[in-house]
Amino acid sequence: MNADTVLHRASQSSFVLCVTIYSVRVFQPSFIHMSGPRVNLLFLGNSSAVNFSIYLSPRDEETGILQLANCNGSERAGDWNLNVARGTNMSKLTLSLTRNLQLCLPNATDCCTAPLCVVETLQVLACRDAVMLARLLVQAEIYANSSFTGNVSENATIIPNQVFQPLGSCPCDLTAGACDVRCCCDLECSPDLKQLFNESCFTGVFGGDVNPPFDQLCSSQSMEYIPDWFPFLCVQSSLNNTPFLGYFYHGSISTPKVPSLKIPLQISPGKLFTGYSRGDPIMTEEDEYFTIPQQSMAGQCVVNAPVAYLQDFDVRCLTSLASYEEGLPHNVRINSGTGDFIQQNVVYRNIPDTGRFITESESLPTAEVVCQNVTFAEHYAFIWKDKSIEQVNVTVFLGSLCDGEILTQRFTVQFLSLESTNTTELSGNPGYQVGRPVRAANLNASDTSGSLSIWQPAGRGLCTSATHTRVIFGLDSLSGCTLEVGIDEDCSLLRGNVTEKLNSLIQATHIGKRDNATHSDPNDWVEIIRLDPFNSDTNVSTGSFKGICADIPANLNIRIIFAEVGAVQGIPQQEILAVQISYSTVIWQFQCGLTCENTSFLPITAAVQFIKVPAQPPIPMTRSQSNHWTEFDCNRNDVCWPQLFYPVTRFYTGEPYSQCLAKGLSLAFLVLLAAIMSNPWFSRFWNSCLV
Repeated sequence: MNADTVLHRASQSSFVLCVTIYSVRVFQPSFIHMSGPRVNLLFLGNSSAVNFSIYLSPRDEETGILQLANCNGSERAGDWNLNVARGTNMSKLTLSLTRNLQLCLPNATDCCTAPLCVVETLQVLACRDAVMLARLLVQAEIYANSSFTGNVSENATIIPNQVFQPLGSCPCDLTAGACDVRCCCDLECSPDLKQLFNESCFTGVFGGDVNPPFDQLCSSQSMEYIPDWFPFLCVQSSLNNTPFLGYFYHGSISTPKVPSLKIPLQISPGKLFTGYSRGDPIMTEEDEYFTIPQQSMAGQCVVNAPVAYLQDFDVRCLTSLASYEEGLPHNVRINSGTGDFIQQNVVYRNIPDTGRFITESESLPTAEVVCQNVTFAEHYAFIWKDKSIEQVNVTVFLGSLCDGEILTQRFTVQFLSLESTNTTELSGNPGYQVGRPVRAANLNASDTSGSLSIWQPAGRGLCTSATHTRVIFGLDSLSGCTLEVGIDEDCSLLRGNVTEKLNSLIQATHIGKRDNATHSDPNDWVEIIRLDPFNSDTNVSTGSFKGICADIPANLNIRIIFAEVGAVQGIPQQEILAVQISYSTVIWQFQCGLTCENTSFLPITAAVQFIKVPAQPPIPMTRSQSNHWTEFDCNRNDVCWPQLFYPVTRFYTGEPYSQCLAKGLSLAFLVLLAAIMSNPWFSRFWNSCLV
């Protein structure tokens, strides 16, 4: 910073400081190399009474030195324009090019004749009272645009008849007014540019070969194997009469259908066809799906998931205060299926203890923590009869969720029959339906209630915090959790702990054959076949090495065998025939993570598999049926009749096809001759001829 300071000493006890500062006025940056049509620059300093101008600086042809600029210019010079936005101590200037940067088309003006369109040197001046305060040098080298955004021609494009002439002679020419790379048929590509990609041009129809020679052409050699009769039946034609033109099809224009959440089977607003069937989406008064958050196949929660009729579910979704979303309002009326609309009966309850729902909390300061009253759980009970919904009861649990906390929301849907509106209600069908929970019972105890469940992990996935969810019929499932194990864990105690965790999922001795099984009839139940992980014949290792335990029953396998035994009103009825429970063992070994601590993790899993078998054993085939099917089976029969004429087919490559055909015809002639000569009338005819 330049300043002139004048210091005068008035006396020995006081000083007078007089400072005169002339503000700095400069351009920032001091030099610009411009490759686009617009550039911004700054002028630092007070710009009051300062005039900005542009000066085109031609070079001296002999010396190459730029000519000196003066303050007589303006904010426009040639094809350049300067816009000034003044400020107190800083001004913003925008230098822009006003000419067109498109490459020239035939008979076009105001365009670029060469790819390097603009090569100029400019000076931006800041003057006050004909005195130059600052100067900026701009070197502009701007190329023409490679794409075309304007109109190619004002005349209408004449499209040839596609039946007789190809629509485009160069399909790879996609950019008007510019050269397309690797498109050798593009007329806008100069010979110099074509040399860059001449060896890698597009081939086929896309590369410009719109009339390729076809196989039936006499001059075509594209066929790998040319038959002997090809010269007699080939086509003599020019390439302009190509059969590829016959691929043209006069298509019709169809209006695209916009997908929506409205059911397409509506007869009139508010009238649903004939009621709900199992699996149909439940509709609202506005003819939209009634949605509740549910889990997708990928395990993620979908907020706007339709609720299916007579399909229960129990899901848990993780959310935070930042990602929390409100679901469908509870004042939405539901279509009963018969044209009536049902208002939801909603009961709100507060949860004072939120520890069961808050699975993880980040360490946040106690001051200024944002909290909000949100929905922790929603339980829906649909009372149904036949094909309609009679009543909807909703229980909403509310609680406070703070910033930084992770909430496990729970959403349950249960369909209860109007005849039996308790938790042990039946489905109304004799057999199981896909999506219904499998019924379990303890018939050997006074309390016959039981359960068959799998894990529903939450939070960190530990077994201590995991809950249970019921096994759903027809749905193969795999769930698990992790168990914390210390390095000094006793192997026998570990096996017992894991077995206890797995057995907690099966609190039953019998499984209901059908969904309407009653506890009073033992014939409605099948006993669970248990294959214990250890027996007297199994040698279990006690684990002599620290941190290693063998034969850990970490996997529980539940196999349910069922069959389709009939149908009720056209709905197939499934019946469970047997249930088997087995264990798979693993070798557990202590492993260190990022930091080697005294605890490790052991994953344990539970898998459910549904196996469908025929309701009755298949009837064995009779000998005649067996011979009928094996007579034409070349893999199980010594005589293969379908291969009798194999030598005269094209699949036989032992000799030329023409020879095989000639031999086949000769053989057929001999067979026909033998058949004629073996006829009695032929012998009489032959004898008469000899006489």
